[in-house]
Amino acid sequence: MTYMDNVEVIVEKEKYTRDGVHKGMQGWITEPENINGYWLVNFPQCGEKNDIATIPVREEDMKVVKILDARMNEQIKAQFEKEADQVKTFAKKLDDLSNYRI
Repeated sequence: MTYMDNVEVIVEKEKYTRDGVHKGMQGWITEPENINGYWLVNFPQCGEKNDIATIPVREEDMKVVKILDARMNEQIKAQFEKEADQVKTFAKKLDDLSNYRI
């Protein structure tokens, strides 16, 4: 891997998800050198939207891809936001047990 390569995250790790980066997201290497096996990677979105994150990613946790597709990042981000909303909704309904059978 080298500076400005397009890359894809190939693992799901908590240290990346804390910054909103998930398996399958694509970015580009922003610095010419890695530090202790980590590359600084930017994960963009389409158009004028803010980038998802710029974080250090371990070299073995990503692979080089030919073309960066920021639409993939938006789709993955939306999927995780939807799942988070469903968890929040379920948590709010814990007091309502009217639909449960005993």
